[in-house]
Amino acid sequence: MNRTAAEELARRVAAEFVRLRSRPAARPAAAGAAPPRAPGVAAAAPATRSTTPARGAAPDSVAKYVDHTLLKAAATSAEIVKLCREARAHSFAAVCLNPVWVELAAQELAGSDVAVATVVGFPLGATTTAAKVAEAEDALGRGATELDMVAQIGKIKEGDWAGVADDIRELAGVARG
Repeated sequence: MNRTAAEELARRVAAEFVRLRSRPAARPAAAGAAPPRAPGVAAAAPATRSTTPARGAAPDSVAKYVDHTLLKAAATSAEIVKLCREARAHSFAAVCLNPVWVELAAQELAGSDVAVATVVGFPLGATTTAAKVAEAEDALGRGATELDMVAQIGKIKEGDWAGVADDIRELAGVARG
């Protein structure tokens, strides 16, 4: 994407954010209530990202490009549930959260088009490839459908591109599974 296209997308995202924030807030579901599902969609259907607008999103909506994110270490389960419900209500592409919350997010978003993204090697990227692989396998096993990996910044700084590529290649192999 060139700079002009990126700037245009940023303008559209900002305008959509303002539009969504000006809408009345959706009423939260009753505690313990199952989230709404589209007719014919099973509760265990995996969340997948597609190039078509998310269910409920206007065809020209930027919501399908937004990852609704909460990565603070002190996040609570109530905040994660709120994040997921907002993502569902606004037809965002994904929620992105710390690995500890993947299972809760997967439960909250079951039957929706919202993907569950988590971070690997966050925030510094300074863990070994083996540790990142284990973290990714665990997250995928608990319901993550997308992984955001932090590269080994020290190797980037010193120009060890082969090491960076090896790190990425190992994680890409896990993600394919």
